[in-house]
Amino acid sequence: MERLSEPRAPGFALYVHWPFCLSKCPYCDFNSHVRERVEEARWQRAYLAELERAAAETPGRVVTSVFFGGGTPSLMPPETAAAILARIRALWPVAPDAEITLEANPGAAEAARFRAFRSAGIDRLSIGVQALDDSALKFLGRKHVAAEALAAVERAAEIFPRHSFDLIYARPGQSVAAWREELSRALRFAGDHLSVYQLTIEPGTAFHTAHARGDFALPDEDTAADLYEATRDLLGAAGLAAYEISNHARPGGESRHNLAYWRYADYAGIGPGAHGRLTLGDAKVATRQQRLPEAWLAAVEAKGSGEAERAPLDRAERGREMLLMGLRLAEGVDLARFRSEAVVPAADFVDARASARLAAAGLIEWTPQALRATEAGRQRLNAVLAALMPRK
Repeated sequence: MERLSEPRAPGFALYVHWPFCLSKCPYCDFNSHVRERVEEARWQRAYLAELERAAAETPGRVVTSVFFGGGTPSLMPPETAAAILARIRALWPVAPDAEITLEANPGAAEAARFRAFRSAGIDRLSIGVQALDDSALKFLGRKHVAAEALAAVERAAEIFPRHSFDLIYARPGQSVAAWREELSRALRFAGDHLSVYQLTIEPGTAFHTAHARGDFALPDEDTAADLYEATRDLLGAAGLAAYEISNHARPGGESRHNLAYWRYADYAGIGPGAHGRLTLGDAKVATRQQRLPEAWLAAVEAKGSGEAERAPLDRAERGREMLLMGLRLAEGVDLARFRSEAVVPAADFVDARASARLAAAGLIEWTPQALRATEAGRQRLNAVLAALMPRK
């Protein structure tokens, strides 16, 4: 069985969402917004107030990771990041090896602030490169060119103990040979982690409208599968194994914050649209903050909370969520932890006939410790999950 170098303890994570971008990328369905002006002092006060509220219901939890996501958090004043991290350390115990990540665009203006973010306490930078081909970057709506992106990656490597960057494949007209060449170039600049995502068309995005209109076509399923396999094989041979469907790392380089999600750890979401999962006593709740930035800010200032929804999760929902998240990982779902969340053993929770068929087909594996999707199963995970999951 494949294992990660990190221990299986899930930890407690904090996610801080900065919702603002310079422009909206046509493929993006994240909660990101373009604003001409942001009142920085008001936003900083609101984040600190939300942290106070979250800490009041999670006293004594040891923070193992903090992730500044967005949006484009590298547009946040570094002083705001420093204030947030200082308040976190005042409110919770923080693990000595806690991972503190900030997402960044590779534009020159953001790269010029990297050293200030390092001084603020960021120790891992995740850079949205997306492509190393200028025509592809233009198609994806990115404002940088490949040379600028690689310069930002080199700068990050000089300043931060750890860095990662993102790439997008299965772009219109992309061949396997061209993608392998692009990946080989990326590997010359890679640190201990790379995130490589297949381009998908999400409802509500500009690409959804353009694709429906016939403006472009994505590679067919067979080509997309070949691109996925080329990614896995080339990065694996270079020592960056696929520890999750879209994420590759050297041993010890895995994103600890994202592992908290996939291992179904508790996490608090702070900021517009942020989600959370919190175990409070014997109950587990799903939380969601106000999505619109102005609505979130007004709610925090008026009543000390930007939370829009809080819903209890029953044991069956907890089991389903743990399967949805954990089967993305090469290590799979920890069976002991699954039982602690769903009360029943995983073998009794899933569809037994489907489980037997999937195992016989080489798509899932059961061990005494874990249920895992094989490499072939992770490539077809949506179908595996649809067959395996019990009916609601």
